[in-house]
Amino acid sequence: MSFAVPRSQAAKNPGAHPADGRASGLRDLFAPLDGLLVCGGDPRLALDRANLNSYGCGPSPSPETWSFASSTASAISERAYARAGFARDELMRAAIDVGLDEAFDVRIEAMRQELKACLQLSHDVGVVFAASGTDAQLHALFLARSVSGAGLATIVVGADQTGSGTLYTARGCHFANVTARGSLVRKGTPIPDLSCESIALPLFDGAAGVAARADTDDAVLRAIQAAVADGSDVLLHVLDSSKLGWRAPSAACLDEIGRRWPQRVQVVVDACQMRLGRARIRTYLDRGYMVLITGSKFFGGPAFSGALLVPGSILGAREASEGLAGGLQDYASRSDWPEAWALRSRFSARPNLGQWLRWEAAVEEIKAYYRVPAAFRHSALRQLRDGVESLMARSLSLRPVAASGSERDSDDEEFACPTIFPFTIHRRGTAVSADDCQVLYRGLARDLGDVLGGSARGREIAGRRCLLGQPVRIDGARPTAALRLCFGARQVTEAWSPDAGAAEHSLRCQLDRVADVVAKLELLIDRMDALKAMELSHGL
Repeated sequence: MSFAVPRSQAAKNPGAHPADGRASGLRDLFAPLDGLLVCGGDPRLALDRANLNSYGCGPSPSPETWSFASSTASAISERAYARAGFARDELMRAAIDVGLDEAFDVRIEAMRQELKACLQLSHDVGVVFAASGTDAQLHALFLARSVSGAGLATIVVGADQTGSGTLYTARGCHFANVTARGSLVRKGTPIPDLSCESIALPLFDGAAGVAARADTDDAVLRAIQAAVADGSDVLLHVLDSSKLGWRAPSAACLDEIGRRWPQRVQVVVDACQMRLGRARIRTYLDRGYMVLITGSKFFGGPAFSGALLVPGSILGAREASEGLAGGLQDYASRSDWPEAWALRSRFSARPNLGQWLRWEAAVEEIKAYYRVPAAFRHSALRQLRDGVESLMARSLSLRPVAASGSERDSDDEEFACPTIFPFTIHRRGTAVSADDCQVLYRGLARDLGDVLGGSARGREIAGRRCLLGQPVRIDGARPTAALRLCFGARQVTEAWSPDAGAAEHSLRCQLDRVADVVAKLELLIDRMDALKAMELSHGL
């Protein structure tokens, strides 16, 4: 990895970076690495007194934590942390030579090409970086509006199983009170030039509780037909995959949409979980769909690192209306956009160092994952699936949530095998409430060895910090929630060895960790009353 800026490129703008400007621009790079990794994002990155964000992850490696939370967030690995530190040092050296703006632009463009190579994307695909998948949704809306010849309405499939900010971004509204660029805004208020109507389509069948609704495809087609009849073009948000690992709508439904409304419907695929094969990503792009991705979630980079993949067929993207650009000034900077796109000039050059470093870490994880032979990736995910399903089947308290039945094919590659294992929790024969699921989720992440442990083994189990995917609320007569035990890239890369025996032993160790997580959860369920009393006494 080299950050050297070619002299010929630096000479294009002679005098653009005077000495005092270089010194001023460099100042932020001298901040502690941990601080840089949590800057330039939304309030969920803020650290509490324990130096953890709202997902229970800190800015530095935490190898002592059993983490199966890749559907939500993972602590940064030692490998990725080292890359972030090296990247910061290299940028500092390049910036001293040619100025921070020039050096940063060169590095981001190189990282853009590096990511495309990892994902085996064609050269004409545009990569638009963002502080999170939620921010990237605004970028998708911006591009969709710029090429639409009519008013635009958005339709969000799986609104109950996507990020909490999606219902705001789909309407072109602010999703928090502070943006990644530090602008103070008001959550829920329209963003200039981006606001639009939006329709939310849930995936849960309200009458059946945790089951997927059977009429999702029909509901999507009806919603599009109504919007088009009303004179609007449509930006359709599809899921691949949802918080529970579901995919919707079906491929047949997407084919029907393409036949009936080829010029009226644009599609953006929410693939932020990144639990799909590279072949499937290419298929979506070849069909002219935009694709939302993250470097966190499956790949285990630090939250938040988002990006929008833009197919070359979206011709208007590079020359988006100047009037629309103003709506994104609080969310994007010049380097977020590919260097060939003219709209870059309408954004501030001020770099988002935190977003960049989180992506440096994420790219390191993506590269490490795809260095593992494909045969082992397939085999490892199958073995991990079989192990966790066996453990859950033997538990008296955990009940797996059935998959949605979405089809899987060769494009899914190793992801034909599930990597998210959602389950509801039952105590004394009844599903625990959504609030109690939150109590258990928090208890898993805390060291409770001195509070709940009895025997030495009990104290060891209770003292283990275990991260699972955040609870997914399931509304009904008595709302409950599903917790999620997830496997990510790190479980595969850490297990891989050319020595088959060593690799097999590493996979068994991963499953032993899963068993510890289940054991702690069973302990917490048994001591639920004491756990809730402890939370009340601590004001949690």
